[in-house]
Amino acid sequence: MSVKTILVSQPKPESEKSPYFDLADKYKLKIDFRPFINIEGVTTREFRDQKVELSKHTAVILTSKTAVDNFFRISEETRFKVPDAMKYFCMSEAVAYYLQKYVVYRKRKIFFGKQNINDLIEVLKKHKDEKFLLPCSDILRQRIPDTLEENGVNFSKLVLYRTVASDLSDLEDVKYDLLVFFSPSGIESLLKNFPDFKQNGTKIAAFGPTTANAVKKNNLRLDIHAPMPQAPSMSMAIEQFIKNSKKK
Repeated sequence: MSVKTILVSQPKPESEKSPYFDLADKYKLKIDFRPFINIEGVTTREFRDQKVELSKHTAVILTSKTAVDNFFRISEETRFKVPDAMKYFCMSEAVAYYLQKYVVYRKRKIFFGKQNINDLIEVLKKHKDEKFLLPCSDILRQRIPDTLEENGVNFSKLVLYRTVASDLSDLEDVKYDLLVFFSPSGIESLLKNFPDFKQNGTKIAAFGPTTANAVKKNNLRLDIHAPMPQAPSMSMAIEQFIKNSKKK
């Protein structure tokens, strides 16, 4: 079955230069975007119940833009003035630059890795006297705190936001040729919204190993997996699949 309609379980790209739009034009595809999950910040009461004092920390480990937003949100809601001397250790350069939304970038001590926690370990070790805060979601990958503990990093884990399934009832059904997922939560949302979902001829694409495992664990068929050496992005993996389908 050829792929003509695609549902991407993420918000529609803000940039017109998105590779998905290029795909749609090149192969005459109908591509819709719809977030299957939403992010909810914890309340100030839920924050206080965790008994983590922001003022006792001298540095923050930021894994995502969402972590940045919620760290400064809870600081404002609890009237905690983030010290100018606070150090920021970001998972990637993109997260580091996003800090400009809240701080004067050139006046702060900001460090960043390439994309994962292992990239940050060496620089974290050089600041071993700091007391680190790790703002995160309720489904933080265990590998991150495990890696910090294994390397003797002094940190406090603080859940500031949670991932919840979106209400997709207005979709009525998910009759697309291809469904694209980027997290296990997206798969959970699909099955929560459509408990009678039958895959049949629908193709499923998954980004990352944990998402791929979630597809298989729920007895669904995985048709497209990214990143791969020959297809590092999801759009490239989809294009490769379409090209191969045309050869058959």
